[in-house]
Amino acid sequence: MSDVLDPSPYDALLLLSFGGPEGPDDVVPFLENVTRGRGIPKERLKEVGQHYFQFGGVSPINDQNRALLDALRKDFAEHGLDLPVHWGNRNWAPYLTDTLRGMVRDGRRRILVLATSAYASYSGCRQYRENLADALATLEKEGLELPQIDKLRHYFNHPGFVEPMVDGVIRSLADLPEDVRDGAHIAFCTHSIPTAAADTSGPVEAHGDGGAYVAQHLDVARLIADAVRERTGVDHPWQLVYQSRSGAPHIPWLEPDICDHLEERKAAGVPAVVMAPIGFVSDHMEVLYDLDTEATAKAEELGLPVRRSATVGDDPRFAAAVRELVVERAAAESGRDVARCALGALGPSHDLCPVGCCPARAPRPAAAGADSPYA
Repeated sequence: MSDVLDPSPYDALLLLSFGGPEGPDDVVPFLENVTRGRGIPKERLKEVGQHYFQFGGVSPINDQNRALLDALRKDFAEHGLDLPVHWGNRNWAPYLTDTLRGMVRDGRRRILVLATSAYASYSGCRQYRENLADALATLEKEGLELPQIDKLRHYFNHPGFVEPMVDGVIRSLADLPEDVRDGAHIAFCTHSIPTAAADTSGPVEAHGDGGAYVAQHLDVARLIADAVRERTGVDHPWQLVYQSRSGAPHIPWLEPDICDHLEERKAAGVPAVVMAPIGFVSDHMEVLYDLDTEATAKAEELGLPVRRSATVGDDPRFAAAVRELVVERAAAESGRDVARCALGALGPSHDLCPVGCCPARAPRPAAAGADSPYA
């Protein structure tokens, strides 16, 4: 990495996230945003919203994004990277289109985007690119000058993302009773998606059984398990498992579900489990409900000791990783030499999503890729 932290040609970074309600009155409107176009009745949304109502109608994701923004701004300032950081959401305020409009009016013309999803998938990458295209289309209709937008590469195997999770797993193992600690199993957890979406995740050459989505998660799980063994001297068995399924029962989704997995581990005589949510950047609602509430209740029912390790959140190492990714991409765009940092077997991901990467069932324009109408 260059000693000169030059962000040019970029003049801003946009943190792009999912969004979440910030009070009980927000829950149903938020879920209407999430499910728009699917024809789901309001009464059904109220049922789904019970997960949020259990936590006062507030999703933690917005506060977690605010903490990450603070961490990024602090890190950039301390390391002399002069780049303003903005924030926009897909489904709740501050909305992406509003944020981009403000950035354009402030004169931002070359914008880098950090999505709060580390892996390749339709919902974790291309859908955000579609959201960016929708926002740009709105600004174009309003007669505003459109900025050029690029998206930072997938960071699932960057040391600044992996190393905080290694520490989290080790802390969780240490928190288990000593008599079950060495025999504990590690369940690496991520969001389940339809198998058809998994199979077509990533570039076309990665399509197949689980696609890039499963391959990337498995690579991270191996990295963490190997690091835990090196640092503790204990080789813990592990498996990639899934959570937060939300689709129709007849559509195949990635399995096993975390609760089913806990039952299987108990039946197999495993003395304890550490749940490591490697698929998530922060401890948002799907972590708090699906793991801390639902899966933990299942473990208590089974009499199985469990611990849940931390996500990276606003860890300073993750903020530093984002800084490195920004400088890396800026150097590449300017034709400067750059070191691309990545752990594991898969190497650094692509900068520009190629045609056919994580396709949607119904094709829609997507920005910040090789098929962007706003190149």
